[in-house]
Amino acid sequence: MSDDLVPDDLWERVAPLLPPRPPRRERFPGRLPVDDRTALRGIVYVLCKGVSWRDVPTERIGCSGVTAWRRLRDWTGAGVWPQLHQVLLGELRKAKLLDMDDAVVDGSHVRALKRGAHTGFSPVDRARSGSKHHLITDRHGTPLTITLTGGNCHDVTQLIPLLDAIPHIRGIRGRPRRQPKRIFADRGYDYDKYRQLLRARGITPKIARKGTAHGSGLGKTRWVVERTFAWLHQFKRLRIRYEIRADLHLGLLQLACSIICLRCLRTSF
Repeated sequence: MSDDLVPDDLWERVAPLLPPRPPRRERFPGRLPVDDRTALRGIVYVLCKGVSWRDVPTERIGCSGVTAWRRLRDWTGAGVWPQLHQVLLGELRKAKLLDMDDAVVDGSHVRALKRGAHTGFSPVDRARSGSKHHLITDRHGTPLTITLTGGNCHDVTQLIPLLDAIPHIRGIRGRPRRQPKRIFADRGYDYDKYRQLLRARGITPKIARKGTAHGSGLGKTRWVVERTFAWLHQFKRLRIRYEIRADLHLGLLQLACSIICLRCLRTSF
């Protein structure tokens, strides 16, 4: 069995967030439903291995890929993954492992083999259909939030939506933390309009200028977001977008971000 796919510390945080199952009919009970932990094991298996849902080994995982996909659909609709990510961010802040004074933002293109919402003809991939992952991290590369758009969407247009999508992060006494003090970004975000929008929110923009030589020093801080993208792409299902439904692909992205946060918690012990 692949018990390492859903370790105890992950399951203890996911279980309270799962929606209750509908009551079974006593007259026609039917077959017993698959255990939630087993279904989550199937979801994580697809996320890590990148196989199709129909290729999930039922004997090894304990459920079929169709069952795992249905639970992913239901739990994504119930908002389980953003809640899980928010819980883990609160634990990181409580352990003083979250540095939100500085945040780093960037985007990454992935090819979309199937059409669906949030796809577009990418200018960086010979006009092939693709999607973009827009990510904002803290100073250490811990993912704060991630969004999904079409491949033809400019990175800078998602800067403000990313900031708005950062959850209220608790963990210590006082007001929940939601926005950083400084934002680091590459030349793709070099627009004075967005600098003014950031300053209006009380955020200092640290954005590289177009036309200037490399080596400005900002790369010493910005590299962490590239490393986080590398962590995300270790989950093979995220390297290429296979899901037609955008919400399911985003749900897998949010689950991967939660697993990365959990790994950061483990290394602190």
